[in-house]
Amino acid sequence: MFRMERRERADAARNRQAILRAAEELLRRYPPEEVSVERVAAAAGVGKGTVFHRFGSRTGLMLELMTERARELEQAVTEGPPPLGPGAAPVERLVAFFAAVAELAARNGNLMAAHEHAVVTRKSHAEQPRQANPIYVFWHRHASRLIAEGRPDVDAEQIAHMLLGTLHMEPIASRLRAGEHERLAAAFADLVHGLLGTPKG
Repeated sequence: MFRMERRERADAARNRQAILRAAEELLRRYPPEEVSVERVAAAAGVGKGTVFHRFGSRTGLMLELMTERARELEQAVTEGPPPLGPGAAPVERLVAFFAAVAELAARNGNLMAAHEHAVVTRKSHAEQPRQANPIYVFWHRHASRLIAEGRPDVDAEQIAHMLLGTLHMEPIASRLRAGEHERLAAAFADLVHGLLGTPKG
């Protein structure tokens, strides 16, 4: 029994990785709206039901893939060296954080667009909105804490929402999909220095 259960867990882990790899590869080759669960399942060599069983929905699949990509950034923020990690001034950490987010978004532009598309077109209204997405929750909490530390006189939570929300604006998103993250990072740096009242350089 134990051996059978262990084999089933190993098979499930392989299926999970195969599905995630297939989704990632398809997103490199096709527009997000063309990457369906059926297409991912066929590319991964599994049944459509396996994808739904493991991820719940297309939205769940895209969220899981985004979570995989965002895990490295979360670790750098919580445990890595400054300025992205602990030990630097709030303005330096915030600039480094938004630069890292912009780069991550540029590398995964189609994935972010696919997740947004899945959320917008989902059939179940019971699924959580973007603000409940664990990636967004972590990013927002981190940004708002740094803003509050540097400017305790402002509404840090709302400003963090506003800054992160720009990633989903189409003029910005289209540039990120084209890989133009450095320009966005520079603009974020200008906003952060202006907000926290510190000159650049």
